[in-house]
Amino acid sequence: MKRRTNKIKKMMTAGLVCTTMILTVGCAEQTVVKEQKAESLPVIVVGSDNYPPFNYLNADGDPTGIDVELAKEAFYRMGYEAEFKLINWEDKKELLESGEIDCIWGSFSMDGREEEYQWAGPYMTSYQVIAVRTDSDIYSLQDLEGKTVAVQSTTKPEELFRKHEDTRIPQLGKVLSLRNRDLIYTFLSKGYADAVAAHDTAVKQFMKDYDMEYRILEEPLLVVGLGVAFDKKDDRGLAQKLTETFEEMREDGTMKEIVGTYMEDTDCYLEVRTDET
Repeated sequence: MKRRTNKIKKMMTAGLVCTTMILTVGCAEQTVVKEQKAESLPVIVVGSDNYPPFNYLNADGDPTGIDVELAKEAFYRMGYEAEFKLINWEDKKELLESGEIDCIWGSFSMDGREEEYQWAGPYMTSYQVIAVRTDSDIYSLQDLEGKTVAVQSTTKPEELFRKHEDTRIPQLGKVLSLRNRDLIYTFLSKGYADAVAAHDTAVKQFMKDYDMEYRILEEPLLVVGLGVAFDKKDDRGLAQKLTETFEEMREDGTMKEIVGTYMEDTDCYLEVRTDET
C-alpha cells in the first residue's frame, strides 16, 4: 500500500511538473507569436525622451518603462507596432509637425495644452512637486520666495513659474531651465538650486536609481492628466481610438498591471478625470 501511495505521489508530482512546463512553454510561445505578429504590423513612431520610470533604456539598451509598455500593448490592440525614437524634448512639437514622429508619449501633461494637439487620454494622473535637500528650510510653496528653482525646459513647472498666474507661488529669485532632466538634480545637490520641480514619480525614481535622498513638499505644485499628443492635422483618428483602447485596458486590468510593475499606490495615479479631453 505504501509503495502504491508513493507511486501515486510521484505520478502527481510528474504531472504537475509537466503541466507547469506546458504552461511556461505556452506563455513563452504566445509572447513570441505576439512579437512576431507585431513586427509585421504598420509602425507608429513614438517620440519620447529619457524619463524614468516612464521611458528609459534597460540593461540591453532597449526602451522600457511605463509608457513604453502601455504604448506597445495599446498600439498592438489597435493593429500597429510601436517604435520608440529618443528625441530632444524641446523639439517635440516640431518633430511631430514634420512627421518624423507620429505622437509624443512621455509623461506628457495635457493640462493647459488642450488646444495645441489632438490628445489621447488622460491615461494617468501625475503630481508635479517641489523637491529640496533634506537640510533645506523650505517646507511650503511660500518658502520658495527669492529661491532658485531648477526645472527641465518646456515642462509644466517652467510654464507655471514663467507665467506667474498661481497665487500660491511667491516671486522666485531665479528659474533655471535645463534641457537635460538629470542636471536639475545635479544643480540641487551641488547647491546651485534651492529646489527642483518635476513629476513626483520622476523624483522618486531618481532617488532610487542614484541612492539620493530629497524631501518632497506635501503640497503639490500641480495635479495633471497625462496623455498622448498627436498633430492637430492628423486625420487617422488615432487619438480617439487610443483613448478608447486606454479604457479597455483600464477595465480588463492591464493598465493597473503595467503601472504596478513600476510604481506603488497605483490607484492614486490611475484615478483620472475623463472629461479633461
